[in-house]
Amino acid sequence: MLIIGAGRCGTALSHLLGAEFSPYRVVGFLDDDPAKQEKVMGSPKVLGPTERFKEIASKMRVNTAILAITHDRPSGLVRRVLEARLNGMSIMEMPTVYEVLTKRVPVEHICDHWLLFTDGFYLVSKEYMQKVKRLVDFVLSALLLMGTLPITVLSALAIRFDSPGPLFFKQERVGKNGLVFVLWKFRSMRQDAEQNGAVWAEEIDSRVTRVGKWIRLLRIDEIPQLYNVFRGEMSLIGPRPERPEFIQELEKQIPYYGIRHSVRPGITGWAQVNYRYGASVEDALRKLEYDLYYIKNMSLLLDFKIILKTIGVVLFGQGAR
Repeated sequence: MLIIGAGRCGTALSHLLGAEFSPYRVVGFLDDDPAKQEKVMGSPKVLGPTERFKEIASKMRVNTAILAITHDRPSGLVRRVLEARLNGMSIMEMPTVYEVLTKRVPVEHICDHWLLFTDGFYLVSKEYMQKVKRLVDFVLSALLLMGTLPITVLSALAIRFDSPGPLFFKQERVGKNGLVFVLWKFRSMRQDAEQNGAVWAEEIDSRVTRVGKWIRLLRIDEIPQLYNVFRGEMSLIGPRPERPEFIQELEKQIPYYGIRHSVRPGITGWAQVNYRYGASVEDALRKLEYDLYYIKNMSLLLDFKIILKTIGVVLFGQGAR
């Protein structure tokens, strides 16, 4: 296939399509920038301008092209791509290909138009499916609260004897439609952990207590969040809820960050089972790519897949901090 556009978006796509798992082979770029003609952009090179689209496609014997110019497309380029499509060429958009291959939505390379007309987001708008998901959350959270009662009691005793302070750690988080709620967790840090303000957890965090280290590793500190699920503030599966202090900054720096708040946040989610613990704006951006994929492709089958992967994450202690 050919890639239309040899900019940052196109070269990122070229690297992705060059991976071993990719079913595609890129033969070159098309780009109208005179400075890029015949230059090597990674492995394939720029073969010519888009006005030679038909000629180059015929010469290279390709019948598929990916449009990797996602913002500010010149009208002349759009007409040439449309003409190629009407002549039998298969045209794909970079965000769609990226999503299929990585199971993420490329936040930096999408626009309002793509979000408006792309397939997906069905369950977000279907009220009856949201009610089914809420019913499942209600029943399972009640059963899990009762089933984990022995672990809850033992953890509470261990926390009480390990360090002074409350058993539970309560913190404001942002939920569905931007509503703020109080999230419950077992306390795993010193009582004065945030006396200087809100900060992300570090790889080796000196604020974590001896018991806190283990309940974090085994995800036991998350058990009280089942109460949030039972109350309807959270779901078992969805984007992790973030703190209001961080969200104000993240929404300024990351496009479409607010879409996360179109669904209930979850105890676990697609980002949690596919990406490491996030502790920076860059991590928040990558996790948003997974969160948007989940929201776009929400289904009970995907939820079940996340539950299975979560069990694996807990068993092997991946991503705990």
